[in-house]
Amino acid sequence: MAEELGSTEREIVAQRLRKAEALRALGVNPFGNGHAPRHTSADLAARYGDRPADEIAKDPGAWSVAGRVLAVRSFGKAAFLKVRDRDGDLQVWVKKDKVGDRGFEVFKLLDAGDIVAAEGPATRTKTGELTVEASRFTILTKSVRPLPEKWHGLTDVEARYRQRYVDLAVTPGVRETFRRRTRLVTTLRRFLDDRGYLEVETPTLHKPEEAGGAAARPFETHHNALGLDLKLRIATELHLKRLVVGGLDRVYEIGRIWRNEGIDRRHNPEFTSIEFYQAYATHEDLMRLTEELLHRLALEVTGSAIVKFQGQAIDFTPPYPRLSMLELAARELGLSPADALAGNGLGEALARAAARPDAGEAAWKLEQAAKRSPGEIVAAVFEAFCERQLPADRPAFVVDFPLETSPLSRRRDADPRMVDRFELFAGGMEVANAFSELNDPGDQRARFEAQVKARAAGDEEAMPYDEDFVHALEIGMPPTAGEGIGIDRVAMLLTDSASIRDVILFPLLKTRE
Repeated sequence: MAEELGSTEREIVAQRLRKAEALRALGVNPFGNGHAPRHTSADLAARYGDRPADEIAKDPGAWSVAGRVLAVRSFGKAAFLKVRDRDGDLQVWVKKDKVGDRGFEVFKLLDAGDIVAAEGPATRTKTGELTVEASRFTILTKSVRPLPEKWHGLTDVEARYRQRYVDLAVTPGVRETFRRRTRLVTTLRRFLDDRGYLEVETPTLHKPEEAGGAAARPFETHHNALGLDLKLRIATELHLKRLVVGGLDRVYEIGRIWRNEGIDRRHNPEFTSIEFYQAYATHEDLMRLTEELLHRLALEVTGSAIVKFQGQAIDFTPPYPRLSMLELAARELGLSPADALAGNGLGEALARAAARPDAGEAAWKLEQAAKRSPGEIVAAVFEAFCERQLPADRPAFVVDFPLETSPLSRRRDADPRMVDRFELFAGGMEVANAFSELNDPGDQRARFEAQVKARAAGDEEAMPYDEDFVHALEIGMPPTAGEGIGIDRVAMLLTDSASIRDVILFPLLKTRE
């Protein structure tokens, strides 16, 4: 440990280790066990609220609390400690004449960062702070390393992510972010359970031919005992649809997904999604369900249907507008939707679009898209120019996806060049993707074959040919609609977090080297 520290911090650590030995000499284990506080800061706040000191004195109670010391204000034979427990902050008043000589000797070995226990009556100080006046006091755990100098929060963003345990301990609001995330997941489960969905678990290790369900590059690993090359799942879709084939008409899974892709404020290679599938439903049914779900999440997690995200108020009250990917992209290209989808004049229009000043970093993607199908070009143009034009003050559904963009979606009966699909955008991010599922085994086989050709041509994100999934469709899958929602991105929206790393406890980071 000494090699990791600067000279000043080494001295602090050495001093604290000496204090730990001094505690042992007093009969106090500096890394003890077996103490369970009976109350939290929230219990005191609920009991007394804003009641003045004279009223509290009539019923001061006998409180037992514990937590981490964030600050110490010492006045010789007395001190005020700011202590943080799981519910919040409280003040503990330690006085020699109350805790006794031995208790005060223990107190004198205290440092900020230590975890302590105190018992005593409540009071309110002259400054108006609700306080436990300790009659018993001890140190439960000695903090060997010091907290950041500014205990009221880490300002180094990278340090926050690398040392989340410190971030949670000292940075205001971080614990609440992750409490909200937990409420989000709890509400999701309750919402679907109440509608007859069954929560299931599917494999996270896939054979190479099973590692599909999304356009993404998987992580690869190897199982030594079986001698099998395996891939971490990039989606739960294909296994969940197998369950629908088996008669589980409404299923969902909340699980970790791994995609071997870049890292930015919206992407982490390891993230959490929920996918759910409903037999005898269409993507239109899921639009209505999604509106209801997002509205419920906003209310349950934040207490309001109107949520502030990065300075913008977003109203999650249904209904949400529906916007056509095909129409918006065609307009950017200066073409009619029919000509864009047919490829008429598309090459020249795309070259003009790539040369536009506002194409920015997407220009090279548009140039690459010129080698692809008209439908894929439409999707690339939409991503480059149209996503940023979507409403900022409310979620919006994007519809009218070309067939080539959706190898697992059902063709539209009225126009087989399109699929029955939507994506939901909010806060400038895609947060949900859904469609009426393709259940024609012949059509699915042909689309897998097209994906194999795309992979052979260099598309590393093209899906493998999953013969067993085609076999499942040949057994027969009822008309079904399915949806995936990025839990991390919804958590960003409902906690006003600018980066996905702010809502993942331990995000993946580059090594320090």
